[in-house]
Amino acid sequence: MFKIKKSLAILGSTGSIGTQALSIVRARPEMFEVFLLSANSNCELLYKQAKIFKPKHIVVNTQEAYIFLKKNVKKTTTISMGVDNLCQIVQLPEIDLVLSAIVGSAGLRPTISAILANKNIALANKESLVVAGELVMRLAKENSIDFLPVDSEHSAIFQCLVGEDFKSVDRLILTASGGPFLNRPKKQFNNISISDALKHPNWKMGKKITIDSATLMNKGFELIEAYWLFGLSEKCIDIIIHPESIIHSLVEFVDGSTKAQLGVPDMTTPILYALGFPKRIKYPFKSLNLIDYSKLTFFQPDKLRFPHLQLAYDCLKRGGSSTCSLNAANEIAVNAFLNKKISFVNMFKLIEMSLEKSIFVDDPSLEDYLHVDSETRKITSELISKI
Repeated sequence: MFKIKKSLAILGSTGSIGTQALSIVRARPEMFEVFLLSANSNCELLYKQAKIFKPKHIVVNTQEAYIFLKKNVKKTTTISMGVDNLCQIVQLPEIDLVLSAIVGSAGLRPTISAILANKNIALANKESLVVAGELVMRLAKENSIDFLPVDSEHSAIFQCLVGEDFKSVDRLILTASGGPFLNRPKKQFNNISISDALKHPNWKMGKKITIDSATLMNKGFELIEAYWLFGLSEKCIDIIIHPESIIHSLVEFVDGSTKAQLGVPDMTTPILYALGFPKRIKYPFKSLNLIDYSKLTFFQPDKLRFPHLQLAYDCLKRGGSSTCSLNAANEIAVNAFLNKKISFVNMFKLIEMSLEKSIFVDDPSLEDYLHVDSETRKITSELISKI
């Protein structure tokens, strides 16, 4: 029987990507329905989302959120707690598409569970590929599922490749805004405050990804994500600084032609494209008027001022569990900075020290990835006091 609506599982529904996705669902109820919502602990927002979208299932991570929702949400919605329950529910046959938007490595296990159940993935959780890209992509191929990138850069590349012979691709070019400290002298980095780092010039995002954008670690993670999604060597993936964030990424072909996807800095467009694929969905949005952007600028990233980016290249080149360790160390470092335990510049020092001590597995299994992630977090946390 032909289904009129797509049934969605939205993992990370209270975050920036999740809330924007739900705005799309609310605007186009004839196209989408919500089967599952999951979040960490924001029970008040989850309660509001449950009242509007009436999901069959909600999964949270904390006892407090579980008790609150169990008490207040209608009995037609099942409330569960913990990643094990999320991994089971995400495999239910009613789900057509999983939006994986959990922040950090916590998104890995639910994403893999969805893949094993042959669910197509709208991927906003880049850490799944940063942590375990080889495993995730192998399972995706074995289970014949599609990854629909939600990151604006990877969505741009994906859109540029539709209808093209991938063998004709010569180079991928990821653009980066440069973050809030693009023009700040390196000698002033010691004085960067948390509020300074959270003032992204173009994008409105959660705290973790905003700090990663300030260090350019986010762009390093996007390099790793592009490597696994599109199967090109890191030597064929370039990063350029484009402060205006109008060109989201480019694809260069063997005949010298270059395709680019343009748009205003708004995550609604890539989310909309992933949810609606293969169709484009009519939706009210702010259109791009190039007259408003008479000057678009581009230049090379400065890896000396932003050494996180070089770390990503180095870990990707080394392979194995290296990028898993990189992600774990970075999550601890960002959290330490946000909690005023270390300075902005010491995030890099902490990650570098952690990588020197972290265990390495050349051909990791899922259990190896989870073990490396756990051990790296312990190592990094213990090193904070030595910075």
